[in-house]
Amino acid sequence: MLILFTIGVILYSLGVRVAALLGNAKAKQWVEGRRKQKPMDRIKGLLHRKKVTELSVAEDGRNAEGSNSDWVWFHAASLGEFEQGRPVIEALKKDFPQYKILLSFFSPSGYEIRKDYALADEVLYLPTDTPRHAAQWVNSRHFVAAFFIKYEFWFNYMKALKKAGIPLFYISLILKPDSFFFRSYGGWFRKQLHNVTHFFVQDETTAELLKAYGMDNVTVCGDTRFDRVAAIARQAKPFPDIERFIKGRQCIIAGSTWPPDEKLLVHFLPQLTDDFCLIIAPHDISESHVAQIKAMFPESQCYTELDLEKPSRILIVNTIGILSQLYQYARFVYIGGGFGVNIHNIQEPVTFGCPVVFGPKYESFKEAVDLVALQGAFPVKDAEELEAVFKRLMTDDEFYKKASETCRDYLNSQVGATEIILKGFKNILFL
Repeated sequence: MLILFTIGVILYSLGVRVAALLGNAKAKQWVEGRRKQKPMDRIKGLLHRKKVTELSVAEDGRNAEGSNSDWVWFHAASLGEFEQGRPVIEALKKDFPQYKILLSFFSPSGYEIRKDYALADEVLYLPTDTPRHAAQWVNSRHFVAAFFIKYEFWFNYMKALKKAGIPLFYISLILKPDSFFFRSYGGWFRKQLHNVTHFFVQDETTAELLKAYGMDNVTVCGDTRFDRVAAIARQAKPFPDIERFIKGRQCIIAGSTWPPDEKLLVHFLPQLTDDFCLIIAPHDISESHVAQIKAMFPESQCYTELDLEKPSRILIVNTIGILSQLYQYARFVYIGGGFGVNIHNIQEPVTFGCPVVFGPKYESFKEAVDLVALQGAFPVKDAEELEAVFKRLMTDDEFYKKASETCRDYLNSQVGATEIILKGFKNILFL
């Protein structure tokens, strides 16, 4: 079965290369990034140096510089998973500064943005999951542990780590009963999970599923992203231009919006009273898309061209990297993506006590489901429902305060996963 899995991985890799040749931008970036970086060439070079070092140590007892370094490997699919692993990397580097960090990505969306991440000693694309690549990768350094984040199941790498006696931890893992692991054909896939040293999972459902199939090496600790967003909130800096734009008004922020979300907001625009202002931070900040938003909201201004002398109720944030901190100014927040594949991050506004509104596609995110049940978050399916929720959050102070307190209480109940993971790591590694 592992042979069939490996063949599938190789065929997928070939498919991506064909897509790149046909002009798919993301596929081309995936292929070009690996071609330029040549991760396996680096691994082969490390293997050669390791053999030379081992020979010199055997001959005269001397160690080449850095050859005795201990490494911890973190692997993330893309940027979102990296953000889940980031608190653990930061905590581990604080407690074990002697360990070097190897950070690997599958997707260009993670690698291209975090290839210069300061706490990682090396950042690489993960080579294709074949037995040869996995064995070379695992033997290229002296790894003391590996952390796979959330859904990254690469069975050849998992097997190679087990064979080498390197502890493998999963963090922020969440599984559902309809996962392929628990289907009628899932026996072989479940067997691969026995290569994992310990699972740090988000919820009791995941823990019960694993335990039902004999995997008791499970700890429920929640989602490490909450630790990350809580840290962002504590370190939030002021934005004087934003504060002068708001000028004492109540602020609604629409974050990570797509065209269907922006069309809903246009419908609500006539209901936006003078004591409120709206900040729109679109997911796509290309000039063409920002121009479309400006045409939809004629009185709007762009953040990079903000004229504080010009009266305006609408600001378009046409830059990246500041949205997570802008939520400190919001009364409540609309999160985009819910009329497409899935909503974007709601944890960032929740950490500031902001009630959140979003479209109907949200059920893949535990925190969204939880907060809808607790009435700290509100799904809408059309402009009429959005208007009703917005008006109530704007005018009903009791309703708003209850929703805001619900969000704060929920966040406080979720932080602490990183501390649990690090404690478990220490116990397993050193006992």
